[in-house]
Amino acid sequence: MRALLIVLDSVGCGHAPDAAAFGDEGADTLGHIYANTPGFTLPTLEALGLAAIRGVPAAPAPVASWGRMSERSVGKDTTTGHWEIAGAILPEPFPVFARFPDALVHAIEREGGVTFIGNFPRSGTAVLDELGPEHLRTGHPILYTSADSVLQIAAHESIFPREKLHALCAIARRHCDEYRIGRVIARPFEGTPGNFRRTSGRHDYAMQPPRTILNALADAGHAVQGIGKISDIFAGSGITASTPTASNAEGMSAIEQLWPAFDGLLFANLVDFDMLFGHRRDVPGYARSLREFDDWLATFLKKTASTDLVILTADHGNDPTWRGTDHTREQVPLIVLHGEKAHPLGTRDTFADIAATLAEAFALEAWPVGNSFLP
Repeated sequence: MRALLIVLDSVGCGHAPDAAAFGDEGADTLGHIYANTPGFTLPTLEALGLAAIRGVPAAPAPVASWGRMSERSVGKDTTTGHWEIAGAILPEPFPVFARFPDALVHAIEREGGVTFIGNFPRSGTAVLDELGPEHLRTGHPILYTSADSVLQIAAHESIFPREKLHALCAIARRHCDEYRIGRVIARPFEGTPGNFRRTSGRHDYAMQPPRTILNALADAGHAVQGIGKISDIFAGSGITASTPTASNAEGMSAIEQLWPAFDGLLFANLVDFDMLFGHRRDVPGYARSLREFDDWLATFLKKTASTDLVILTADHGNDPTWRGTDHTREQVPLIVLHGEKAHPLGTRDTFADIAATLAEAFALEAWPVGNSFLP
């Protein structure tokens, strides 16, 4: 059995029923990109079912199965979304901090032998402009967060080597467990003041997840290959092999290279939509990135067979027209290719329906949450 699960990071398709509780009523990542980009089309995705998902009048009949999914977990972050996709629903959100507690910061500083600067919420690029020069003068790593449950540490590779930064983040991960912080992220960068650039050395340190469908697949002897930050999101749990990537282009290339001889689950995250364009509120860039994926998908699908299971979805929204720079609580699209079927899948009430579907496709015991959408 060969399956491909691609998460288009942050590509939401309209506010979730409970979006008002998150301050996101009216958010619509895809809808607002279409509305603000004259002549914008995604012909491959639209033909598969995206036009029907968006409710486009008189849209041609989709050639794949299509629907929407609502998140049952309380959150709108990467970790929560991916864990629910893999069958683990979180009843309470990861905590978010505007400033990390002194006890936590001092514990990391003592064990890591460092002194932090920062400790406030900022976008990843703004914090480098603001504190990068001081970091270069002092050598002190930059500590910051965002609207998610993340503790991020940035350091210039020329004075704080990548390996040292990763070791410091591993220390931070241990201390963050007590506070249930979802992820610790290493953010190495390079360049000079006014021209700092984050490098490809990012590494995420997630909390250990509950048991997921990935563990069930691996325990049954199936390959579970992560592409992009999948292994980081699941702290390696249930992942039998990993291919880290630094961009959508690298992720798509990895899928193409692995797919022909693959057997098992290929699980990919394409992060550029979220990291480069959603958080930066860059509508043209987001639209361009979606077009690039759509063009690639048209070519790649020729390499799939009717016996394969291909699932396209997202983990949350990140409406580039929305206020602030945070993720948005949205439903996500669901497009499924398998057995040349084209069925409406409706609005699913949990992302965990994907886990239930993978359990059925690989002839495992039924997953305890979610409902399979295989015909």
